[in-house]
Amino acid sequence: MWDYTEEVLDHYRNPRNVGKIDDADAIGEAGSLACGDALKIYLKIKDGVVVDAKFQTFGCGSAVASSSMMTEMIIGKPIEEVRKLTNKDIADALGGLPPEKMHCSVMGHEALEDALKNYFDEELTIEDVNSYSENKIVCTCFNVTEQQIIEAIKVNNLKTVEDVTNYTKAGGACGRCKGTIQEIINKCLKETLKEKTEKPKLSSAQKILKINKVIENQIAPELQKDGGDIELIDIDENKVYVKLHGRCSQCRNSVLTLKSFVEQTLKDAVDNEIEVINIEQ
Repeated sequence: MWDYTEEVLDHYRNPRNVGKIDDADAIGEAGSLACGDALKIYLKIKDGVVVDAKFQTFGCGSAVASSSMMTEMIIGKPIEEVRKLTNKDIADALGGLPPEKMHCSVMGHEALEDALKNYFDEELTIEDVNSYSENKIVCTCFNVTEQQIIEAIKVNNLKTVEDVTNYTKAGGACGRCKGTIQEIINKCLKETLKEKTEKPKLSSAQKILKINKVIENQIAPELQKDGGDIELIDIDENKVYVKLHGRCSQCRNSVLTLKSFVEQTLKDAVDNEIEVINIEQ
């Protein structure tokens, strides 16, 4: 038996905003009866604000609670704020959901996205249309698209196929799509790692200041420990001109010091394209 929070139980036993809006400005759907979960949401929008929201759902208690909470969260909010809502926000507002039931909050969010997409349909660009048309189905059993899986992975920091199944139901039936889901996970994790390791683009002024700071605070103190020192002479894009002083200038390993320590330290801290050039005495 799953452990539900009091908030989940309250919204399940006393769901808010159940029903339909006959003159709704936007209607969205997610899931399907064939999959065992289906949700329809109705929005009434006035002056850019969601003034009313109702839902109809065929699903478990978690689906009812998630839909109820979601409508409560968006009523009275500007459309631009509503568009920023994520399934994680819904689950957090409920005090959390069991991993096996997270797909219920995802379904609610997908129905909301569908409603907003329909509402803004006249504003879609050619690029938007192409994006929707190229959004291929990965899990045919539950009609889950690649984009839905990618969004679930990124928003909820998912790491395994089992995680994705819990959040989207993809891979939860015949299992033939599990290999594809793993490939999508690997791609997302690789992109996340790349974003973390890539250094932010610096302006010329920012780069000069950072090079100065690294030389003064990291490089010079280490050289001074061995009786040497370093002076920054000039910076020309990625070429950094320096002059070694003291024992460093007389050392037979000065070239090694310059490349393996000075240059590498600047590459690691500032820009991998940096080249350090020593100005002879």
